[in-house]
Amino acid sequence: MATLSKKRLLLKILSFISVIRGYNILVLVIAQYLTSMFILSPDHPLGQVLFDPNLFFLVLSTASIVAAGYIINNFYDSEKDLINRPQKTMLDRFVSQRTKLSVYFVLNLAGIFFASYVSFRAVVFFSIYIFVIWFYSHRLKKILFVNNLVASVLTITPFFAVFVYYKNFETVIFVHATFLYLMIVMRELVKDLENMKGDLVLGYRTIPIVYGERLSKSLLTGLSVISLIPVYLLITYFEIGEMDIFFYGVFFLLFIFLLILYFSKAKWQYLLLHNLLKFIIVAGVFSILLIDIQALLSRVF
Repeated sequence: MATLSKKRLLLKILSFISVIRGYNILVLVIAQYLTSMFILSPDHPLGQVLFDPNLFFLVLSTASIVAAGYIINNFYDSEKDLINRPQKTMLDRFVSQRTKLSVYFVLNLAGIFFASYVSFRAVVFFSIYIFVIWFYSHRLKKILFVNNLVASVLTITPFFAVFVYYKNFETVIFVHATFLYLMIVMRELVKDLENMKGDLVLGYRTIPIVYGERLSKSLLTGLSVISLIPVYLLITYFEIGEMDIFFYGVFFLLFIFLLILYFSKAKWQYLLLHNLLKFIIVAGVFSILLIDIQALLSRVF
């Protein structure tokens, strides 16, 4: 009996981690810290940035609210996810909808509480962010074009919060942000291709549903080509140190992406493309460490 209870508890913990996308939250926290240390405040000692209480509460607020966002998104998409991701949905259902909503409100309140430590403006910013996430999940997700654009903006917003905190608006930062935004838009469009079955059944108006797979692939091809512009600018005109290795790799990975895209027809192929874009984004986060290796070593030691 005790073993069964432990098993159920473990399944509920795994279910909760699945609902809040624990992996994504962890990557987001790491990305915010690495961006702060090596892009937004490269002249500050690492310890000063790493142990900055304002940054800590800013990141904690972001993590809480984004986790809450995943919960409300999971709540509204439960029927669609049952069609598109039946195995994941079965795991997610070990946590009841009532519990999910309770945790959703707790996390949002915690996020606002953490933001209040930073400033009143941070409270206002994150309050608006919470509302837009809810409105997107409740209404905007079913609106053609708006769904992809708003989802991408919501994904990149946590980084904007850190930019504002450090008041660093150099051109190189916006070029980095442009590349990241394009990758996220592409990922959202690939997700629409991946989830066509559930979207069609439940009446979601996505680009693949309304205009077909062929146009969606053409848009992805165009976005891939456009994304090479910030890549070229970063390699050619800005000092990014050894991070150019990552961006040279992006040329190769996007070529592979387009090659797979051309022959893609099945869901598993779109899932492969989704994971390839996710790999580019995550690899980009950790490649921030390559911007100035010598400075990194001197700041650490």
